[in-house]
Amino acid sequence: MTHTNDSDSRSTDTNHPTDADGGVDVGTDREPLFARIPRRDFMKAGMAAGAVGSLAGCTSILSGGDDESVALEDVKTDVKPGELDDYYAFLGAGQSGEIYVYGVPSMRQLSRIPVFQANAANGYGYDDRSREMLEDAGGYTWGDAHHPRISQTDNDYDGRWAFVNDKANGRMARVDLKYFETDAIVDIPNQQGTHGACCVLPDTKYVIGVGEFRVPMPNDGRDLDDPDAYTSTLAAIDPESMNVEWEVLVDGNMDNGDGGKEGRWFFATEYNGEEGVTESEMSESDTDWVKAFDIPAIEEAVENGDYEEIGGVPVVDGTRESSLNEGDRPVVRYIEVSKSPHGVSVTPDGKYAIASGKLDPTCSIIDVEALGEVDDPNEAIVGRPSLGNGPLHTAYDGRGHAYTTLFIDSQVVKWDIEAAVEAEEGSEDPVVEKIDVHYNPGHVIAAESYTADPSGDWLISLNKLSKDRFLNVGPMKPENDQLIYIGDDEAGMQLVKDTPSYAEPHDASIVKADKIEPATAYDPDDYDEEFVESGDSDIVREDGRVHVKMTAQRNEFGFQDVTVTEGDEVTFTVTNIEETDDISHSLAIPEYDIHIKLAPLETREVTFTADKPGVYWMYCAFFCSALHMEMRSRLLVEPAD
Repeated sequence: MTHTNDSDSRSTDTNHPTDADGGVDVGTDREPLFARIPRRDFMKAGMAAGAVGSLAGCTSILSGGDDESVALEDVKTDVKPGELDDYYAFLGAGQSGEIYVYGVPSMRQLSRIPVFQANAANGYGYDDRSREMLEDAGGYTWGDAHHPRISQTDNDYDGRWAFVNDKANGRMARVDLKYFETDAIVDIPNQQGTHGACCVLPDTKYVIGVGEFRVPMPNDGRDLDDPDAYTSTLAAIDPESMNVEWEVLVDGNMDNGDGGKEGRWFFATEYNGEEGVTESEMSESDTDWVKAFDIPAIEEAVENGDYEEIGGVPVVDGTRESSLNEGDRPVVRYIEVSKSPHGVSVTPDGKYAIASGKLDPTCSIIDVEALGEVDDPNEAIVGRPSLGNGPLHTAYDGRGHAYTTLFIDSQVVKWDIEAAVEAEEGSEDPVVEKIDVHYNPGHVIAAESYTADPSGDWLISLNKLSKDRFLNVGPMKPENDQLIYIGDDEAGMQLVKDTPSYAEPHDASIVKADKIEPATAYDPDDYDEEFVESGDSDIVREDGRVHVKMTAQRNEFGFQDVTVTEGDEVTFTVTNIEETDDISHSLAIPEYDIHIKLAPLETREVTFTADKPGVYWMYCAFFCSALHMEMRSRLLVEPAD
C-alpha cells in the first residue's frame, strides 16, 4: 500500500539538485557510497533474502506468528469530556523554551512546562528558587527546547524525570514529573549549542548532551579564525546531580543522538566532516559520519587520567587521529554514511542503530553487536534501504517496522527492518507503505518508541508547515502535529487528527499514563522553603531586611497590610495552605515585577528591594473563589527620609 502526494500540495523548496528519479544528488563525480563502504552479509539462518523480502510488512511471520494488529474502530480515538487519555506526550517546544504536554489520543494540550525562560503564567523565573536556577545556568533570556527524553529503568519509562536540551545555549534541563516542573539546569562547559539529548540505558546512567557547533577549545579568544582548531564535544551528565562528568572531543559538527539498550554504545550523527565554516566548504564531500561512543572505554580513559581538564571538566580526545582511537578498543568509532545524516535511533531490541540520510534517500542500518567485533566499523553497516526523499527521523512499533519522516516528499514511510537488512543496497522492497503528511515532517515519534517495548498503536508526525490546514493567523502559520494510527498492519497507517502547534516543536516522547504519578498537592519535604502553617504568619525585621512569612487561602492572605521602609530588602515566604485539588493562589505585586504561583501546599519565596515609596496592592491572580477580587493586601513602602 503506497500513497503518493499531489505534487502541488506540498513544499518542494530545496536547494539540493535531484537526479532523474527525483532523489537527491549528493555527488556525481565520485564512486558511489555503496561501492566504497563494505557490507557484511548477515544472512539469517534458514532464510533466503528473496523470501524475507517478499514478507516485508507481514508482521505475523516476522514477529513469531502472533498477529497483534488492532483495527482503528476498536480503539479509543475520541476522548470525551470527563474521560482521560491513555498517554502523555512530551514535545520540545523550540524557541519558546518549553515542553508541551499533550494527551494522546485526544491531542489536547494539557500543560506547558517552562524550562529555559521565565513564564509569568505559573511564576516560573519570578520566585527566588526558579530565578536563581535560570541565572546560575547562564542567565540567558531564551532557550530552544528540542528533545524531551524520559528517564528509564531496565529500558522502560520509570516516570521520574524528563530531560531536554537547549539547542541555542548549550544547556541541559531536568523536569520533575512528580510536579511537572523544571528542577535543575546545567550550563554545559565547552559546548556551544547542545543539539541532542538522550540517556545512556538501560538505567539512565548518564544524560548525554550532543554538542553541535565547533569552536576553539577553550573558547577564550584564541584561534578565532583557525577552523582547524575548532572542535565539538559530547557531554555526559549525572542525572541525579546534573553535574557534567566528562566530555569527548570529536571531529565535525554533531547533530542528533541515541543510546544503545545495553549501556556500551552511544550514537551521534555528524555533518560537516569537512570542518568548514561556509556552506560550500561544508558541502564538498558526499559522505559524513555516525560516531559510536564506547561509554565504558571513555570511562576507563577518564579513570586512567587520559584527558585534559577544560572548563573544569575532564575532556577525552576522541578525534580520529587520537591515540585513544588506536588499538583494539577505540573510544569513538567513526562509521561512514551518506552526506549530512540527521536522526539516529536504536531499535527496541537494541540490535540496530538506524541513521537517516537527509541528503540521500537511504537510511544506514548499523549492527550494534557487530560494531564491537569488526576491525573496520564500516563493516557494521548491514543495510541501506531506499526510502524516499529527505529521510530525517525514525520511530518504531515493536512489530519489526520502522517509521521514517521524508522531509522533501512530505510523507512518513513505514518499512520492514529485517527485510532491509536482507535486501540489496538501495532497494525499495522493504518499504511497506507511505502516508502523506502536511507538510515537511521533521521528527516522528511512536508510543513508547524509545523503550524496549513500544506500544505499536500511535504515531505523531511533527510537521514544519501547515499551509492551508488551519484558519489563517497571519504570516507566521501554526505548525501541524498529526496523529496517525499504526496499530492495524492490514489497513495501514491512518491519519486521525491535525493539531495546530506553536512554532517550533521538535522531538517528543509518548509515555503510558499509568507510568507517571503526578502529585495532587506539594509535599513540603520536597522543597527547602519554610512551610508557613495556618496562624503562623509573621514579620521579622533586622538591619534593613524584612522577612514576611504569610499564608494564602481562599479570600485572604496572612496579612492585610505589610509596611516596610524605602530601601529595605524584602523577602516574602508564602504558603498556600489549601489541600483541595485545583485551588491555586498567587502573590502578584506588578509594580515590583512579582508574580509567584502557589499550588496546594506549595511554598514559594521572592526577594526584592522596596525602592519605590507608595501604596502597592498585592493580590491573588488565580480566580479562586466568589470573593477572589477581595483577596488582596497592601504593601506600604514608607519614604526613607
